[in-house]
Amino acid sequence: MNKKMLVVLAYILAAVFAVLAVVYFVTPADHLLHFMPGYSASMTTPHIKHGLACLVLAVACCLYCRFAGGPKASAQEQ
Repeated sequence: MNKKMLVVLAYILAAVFAVLAVVYFVTPADHLLHFMPGYSASMTTPHIKHGLACLVLAVACCLYCRFAGGPKASAQEQ
């Protein structure tokens, strides 16, 4: 894979993780989809730790995009 393809993939992952973070913050555990980590039929509070983990992953993907997809150094600057 070339670098541009990885940056695009990281942007997509950042968006997915950001959406998942919002879902974990606002949805109680008993209303999550059954295949999502943290689903519990007996719990009625949101999973804040899962939301924070997804938020950290989204920020990490954005930081990767920023530094990997940044402007190229020209020959004059080196």
